[in-house]
Amino acid sequence: MTNEDPKSSGQPPEKTTLTDQLTGLLTDLRYPSESDEPVAFVTCYLNQKEPLTVSQIKDWQMLPPAVRVDEIPEAEFWEPVITDEDWYNDDEKARTKKFQQLKQLLESELTDRQVFYAGETEIDVFLLGIQTDGERAGIQTKLVQT
Repeated sequence: MTNEDPKSSGQPPEKTTLTDQLTGLLTDLRYPSESDEPVAFVTCYLNQKEPLTVSQIKDWQMLPPAVRVDEIPEAEFWEPVITDEDWYNDDEKARTKKFQQLKQLLESELTDRQVFYAGETEIDVFLLGIQTDGERAGIQTKLVQT
């Protein structure tokens, strides 16, 4: 019998992927709007180092030319979901905390982050960045604003 820690096999520990880290945070997490849509992990085949363009987002999502796509500042995406309000109940405070953790995780795991809104009333939202392996990934959700 040895005193060796069963976890230390001499091999480096496996790095958890962004997908693994997001699993718990995204469970039942909904972005508040008129319909409170879920937030999901997404990958994107557009892996160039240059920033993405509106045209590339339209191609990636196979959107017709008439669909409006805008790039917005990342802070505009986060501001409504990471700010605690005095009148929030316990569920809303828990949601805010999850979004704060999500923001911190994405900021630590993704570089060159960009946020795109596609549509006008039912808006598909994509927050994309580059992972350490060079692959582009992020989160997506939908906002409904009438």
